[in-house]
Amino acid sequence: MVVDSELHALADEALMLAYAGGQAAAFECLYDRHSQRLWRYLFRNTGNHALADDLGQEVWFAVVDAAPAYEVKAKFTTWLFTVAHYKLVDHWRGHKPQLSLNEDTPEAMSLAETLFANSGFEPEKLQGRKDLARALLDALAELPQDQRTAFLLQAEGDMSVADIAAATDVPQETAKTRLRYARAKLRQALEVLA
Repeated sequence: MVVDSELHALADEALMLAYAGGQAAAFECLYDRHSQRLWRYLFRNTGNHALADDLGQEVWFAVVDAAPAYEVKAKFTTWLFTVAHYKLVDHWRGHKPQLSLNEDTPEAMSLAETLFANSGFEPEKLQGRKDLARALLDALAELPQDQRTAFLLQAEGDMSVADIAAATDVPQETAKTRLRYARAKLRQALEVLA
């Protein structure tokens, strides 16, 4: 059994196995590491705070339910965001997506920071971070659902093309094409600010 103070040094997969083995603190560590990214992914796909909260709870309940049978077959984050993707799909089957990401909230406005943090992109050269974030959110909301999902799985879930293909149950080339189109449309929408 791993001591609680050592849990933070463990990889996600080891934490999930520790949780499956009865260490509740391992779940807390996983939740602390991934709850914000997961919520942003859900929020950016729904545009609704309450719905993102509800779907997030469903995802974490699914993690709890799956713990006894959990096997390491992929990165934990790939598995987690795949679960989140399917929760969104289940939700959309019963509801038409109503995406409106134009909220002036810290969560909504942090998308530009999230996406451009390690890219060398310098948003301070634009009119302002808020304008960039708003334009990005508007462009993201205009993407077809399959392209938005692929883009957000990569941006928030840090998933590879192969992981996105597996999570969305499409061929790898389809996932790659969706990402390429999404990036091109987002880039085109943001060029007007440059």
